[in-house]
Amino acid sequence: MKHRSYLALEGIGVTFPTKNGPFTALQHIDLSVERGEFVALIGHSGCGKSTLLNVIAGLTPSSTGVVFLDDKVVDAPGPDRAVVFQDHSLLPWLSVAENVALAVDKVFSGTKSRAERKDWVLHNLELVNMAQAAAKRPAELSGGMKQRVGIARAIAMQPRLLLMDEPFGALDALTRANLQDTVMEIQATLNNTVVMITHDVDEAVLLADRVIMMTNGPAATIGEDMAVDLPRPRRRLELAETPGYVAARAGVLRFLYERFSHPADVAA
Repeated sequence: MKHRSYLALEGIGVTFPTKNGPFTALQHIDLSVERGEFVALIGHSGCGKSTLLNVIAGLTPSSTGVVFLDDKVVDAPGPDRAVVFQDHSLLPWLSVAENVALAVDKVFSGTKSRAERKDWVLHNLELVNMAQAAAKRPAELSGGMKQRVGIARAIAMQPRLLLMDEPFGALDALTRANLQDTVMEIQATLNNTVVMITHDVDEAVLLADRVIMMTNGPAATIGEDMAVDLPRPRRRLELAETPGYVAARAGVLRFLYERFSHPADVAA
């Protein structure tokens, strides 16, 4: 039997019908991610990053190829893959705890008692430093706090794979930095397997074990797969001047600006 990585994308292509004929968004995508790896996808707008993430999530069917997670075919959404979008998608009429409980009840209603589920909700809110806001409604929260709740809801499902689609893209720089640190702490604690889309070069290098660089669309594919060989835990101020960080950052910028120039889309 063929050995596959924990997450294996084999020959993925996506073509959409349009009034002007078929549009190929992705082609020939082969990607292997090991258990516990943190992988960042980066590329210019229109390169199909979100389409690829949606294929992994089971939200968009691939036209060619197969996605395997732990040797099982992915062809529909499932609780083994949790998605954190840029828009937190919290229900405004529910409290913070109730928003997280929605996911917990769906996944664990058959295995955890009501009291255990309540404790589990609070445990995951504590992981993102939001337990003190459990009774608040989303309207009472800042953008960063809402996104923390969205992350708590996702990890509370104990997914095999955490998918993040520019989760910090709409936040100010300081809030973004704080949430990046939170995600690194959670990943170190839980050893999640994470695939995250970002436009931000520094974010990709800071958070990821590997940076997957996408070519421009249409018919986008993987242009480069770069390992980020930096020790963990990573502290941004200490890393900023290290040769490894500088080299990794330069490598991503070189790909995006020299090989596939479209610089207005990328935060340097």
